[in-house]
Amino acid sequence: MNFQSNKLRDAVVVALIAGAATSVTAQAQEATNLDRISVTGSRIKSTDIETSQPVLSLTRADIEKQGVTSVADILQRVAANGAALNRTFNNGGDGSAGISLRNLGSDRTLVLVNGRRWTTGLDGSVDLNTIPTAMIERIDILKDGASTIYGSDAIAGVVNIITKQNFDGAEANFYKGQYSDGDGEREAADFTIGTTTDRASLMLGVSYVKEGKVMAGDRKISAGGPPFFDGQSSTGMPGSYIRNDERYVLINGVETPFNANVHGYNTAPDNYLLTPQERTSLFASGSYNVTDNITFRTEAMYNERKSEQLLAAMPVTSMRLSANSMYNPTGEDLTGVNRRFNESGGRSFNQNVKNWHFYGGFEGFFEFADRNFDWDVGYRYDKTDQNDLTYGLFNLANLRNAYGPSEMRGGVPVCVTAPGGDIIPECVPVNALGPEGSISQAALDYTSFTAHDSASLVSKGYYANISGEIVQLPAGALAFAAGYEYRKETGQFDPDAFIAAGLSTGNGAKPTKGGYDLDEVFLELSIPVLADLPGAKLLDFSAATRYSKYSNFGNTTNNKFGFRWKPIDDLMIRGNYSEGFRAPSISNLYGGDGDSFETYADPCAAANGPTGAVLAQCIAQGVPAGFVQPNTKDDDGVPQSGAAQTAEPFTWKSNPNLKPETSTSKTLGLVWSPSFVSGLNVTLDWWQIKIEDAITRPAIQDIMNYCYGGSPAEQAAYCGLITRDPAYGTIEERYTITNVDMPLQNLASYKVEGWDLGVLYRLPETSFGQFTVSWDSTYLSKWETKATEDSEVEGRQGRYLDQDPYWRIRSNLYVDWSFGDFGVNYGLRYKSGMTEDCLLGGALRSYCSDPDGRKNHMGSTTYHDIQVRYNTPWKGTIMLGLNNAWDKQPPVSYSTSYNMFDPQYDLPGRYMYMQYKQKF
Repeated sequence: MNFQSNKLRDAVVVALIAGAATSVTAQAQEATNLDRISVTGSRIKSTDIETSQPVLSLTRADIEKQGVTSVADILQRVAANGAALNRTFNNGGDGSAGISLRNLGSDRTLVLVNGRRWTTGLDGSVDLNTIPTAMIERIDILKDGASTIYGSDAIAGVVNIITKQNFDGAEANFYKGQYSDGDGEREAADFTIGTTTDRASLMLGVSYVKEGKVMAGDRKISAGGPPFFDGQSSTGMPGSYIRNDERYVLINGVETPFNANVHGYNTAPDNYLLTPQERTSLFASGSYNVTDNITFRTEAMYNERKSEQLLAAMPVTSMRLSANSMYNPTGEDLTGVNRRFNESGGRSFNQNVKNWHFYGGFEGFFEFADRNFDWDVGYRYDKTDQNDLTYGLFNLANLRNAYGPSEMRGGVPVCVTAPGGDIIPECVPVNALGPEGSISQAALDYTSFTAHDSASLVSKGYYANISGEIVQLPAGALAFAAGYEYRKETGQFDPDAFIAAGLSTGNGAKPTKGGYDLDEVFLELSIPVLADLPGAKLLDFSAATRYSKYSNFGNTTNNKFGFRWKPIDDLMIRGNYSEGFRAPSISNLYGGDGDSFETYADPCAAANGPTGAVLAQCIAQGVPAGFVQPNTKDDDGVPQSGAAQTAEPFTWKSNPNLKPETSTSKTLGLVWSPSFVSGLNVTLDWWQIKIEDAITRPAIQDIMNYCYGGSPAEQAAYCGLITRDPAYGTIEERYTITNVDMPLQNLASYKVEGWDLGVLYRLPETSFGQFTVSWDSTYLSKWETKATEDSEVEGRQGRYLDQDPYWRIRSNLYVDWSFGDFGVNYGLRYKSGMTEDCLLGGALRSYCSDPDGRKNHMGSTTYHDIQVRYNTPWKGTIMLGLNNAWDKQPPVSYSTSYNMFDPQYDLPGRYMYMQYKQKF
């Protein structure tokens, strides 16, 4: 492929990216023969690479200047990206990583490799860790909807990863880096070899990446303890229990009232702050010219990821300790026994994920009626196998035996059916009320187990496309592209038998199994209208339509319209309107029930002041006056209003009757390349995305509000989801909610709007070197959502929600200087400030920037990155870099769940690295 044009101003691609001085793919070169190519966002081949849609392009050099080791690290720095999974997600992470353009979720950003779909998870999102950086030549980011061109999921945009093609020679890369604190080591190495002849090409490559851990206790902000974690986990050591409606612990055999700040446990130091990961990849691609106008292409890849997350030891809660246990000195049955099993170590979640990818196809061209036509047909097969091992969980059935009657027999502690009764084989009693170290290894061996979960997904499909020119019009050729695609997705998840049976102390889960297939046809047109006229150097339109027929929900048709207008040579105005959709994923449709510990405020709690219709509904459900929601008392034992996390898991459910999400996207912008300032290119684009029928599960507080304060129809729909236990906990906790069914539904809507600004200025070369300045910015003017059609609009722009930031501005400015074989790249990555709810209580409220308004302002953050490079005489390149050079700390958050800062920020500390590239 040739991505060059004869005039820079006529083929501007503003390739602006967080992390590198960006290159314009259209270089200022005079070329007499131009190849017709397909660009991201269109199937029509053309010599013009600037479309009506904004595309940001990252070259191989751009990627190398960032000093990172994964595709996710590259893409999550892009200004248009929001919040997506990465290695800083420990609790709630699974080793995968994604991209969430416009903060609309990874499942609404389509990821392609060489213009074709890539394997997804059961949730429909792509794990970017399945794509090795060593095989990448370029990354295109289409910042607009493209369902008419690519089908489902392309609502927020498209990431198209282009791999190396026609590689000739050999190249080796080596990487080493770590944080200034001496942790978080990263190592990477890859080797690629290829050969290209007039008729064939072959490339083979291997890569290895190892990324080390950082412990939360090794950074001050995440280490826990006062003042940040004033309220520690209420489950610690020694174990606590309920007696006479009060909670106690035994200290040296003395019954002592429980105090969370004294007897609780700081879990933070036991957790990973940055999770470890190891990836190995093998990849190959080749082509063979069968004839002068028919070429066979193929590519294959194997990728294996090993990753781990680590949490503090298991808190075993709400157990009953028999009066006849040898470790119960009270002589009466104890309920609500809570203890953290620190003797077992932490809860370790391990993933081994293997991905296989194959593509094979033919492409070519032919001439008919004095016109050229391009065609291609192909087959794609992707498979993912995942095996998870979880250590540090406990078997509830065995725990009940170990908390039951026990006594000494022959000097050995044993479990018995009753005092003096039969011994329970293999059972060893647990000292649930003792301090750390009081639970024996034998008791741990009996009560604990290793969970083994597995998942698999197969995605395959074939396609046929054709493109060419229909008729010559005065302003150019009327061009088209048309095609047919078939795709089939099947997958399943098999949880450990103990987990599926609800016998584990961890979150429960049920099996998932299902699939669907679809047929699609599309048509795209490029319609030239005016050319080389005063006030209309160029005016053309593009239109496309796509019909998709799914086996599960039926069919959908989506359309697109765009235009380009050049009133003068230096300025192009562009716009686009497109319809889009996202089909429900396998887990959306067929996912097994899962546990979720929700945080909510019970409308029936006396502290929340139920009155009128709310009180009447509470009484109708049997809730007594004076009801106290568990975990809402302050240090003095006084019930507080507001929300608390349930001790009992609620149930997340899938829904086989889901419909697809629908969207409309609009863009309007300009590309300016002034002829009087050589090398300057400016893009400015307004964008808007609206989504209807978004697949969400009703928020737990909405379920509460609709059941207790909604219309009769809402009460009928939502109250049936709630289960209360009349015998729960203490007397004042009777009728606590112990389960809420939370099924997925087409409920929500979104309206997101903003501006993208890109500036690239490649200054004229001077005797003291070449300078390039790039600036990429996104301004979020509106991010609104409605939980249901009747809900109030919630504006999130400029707000921080738990692990979900909505920055008004993300901006990246880079200056690159090259002089002969030397080069320096200096970058600034900016995130604007946000406001969060600050619900700290008592004396801690003073940490809120606005204590009276219960708000806290999180300041803006700017990171400085520096890289120095040198090209050696022996075809090598040495790169030394320092990211976060001035050791900028992330802003403290009082509403985030973990670590006191959001995982989208850099870890505290400078990151140093060295890269070496050798070409042969």
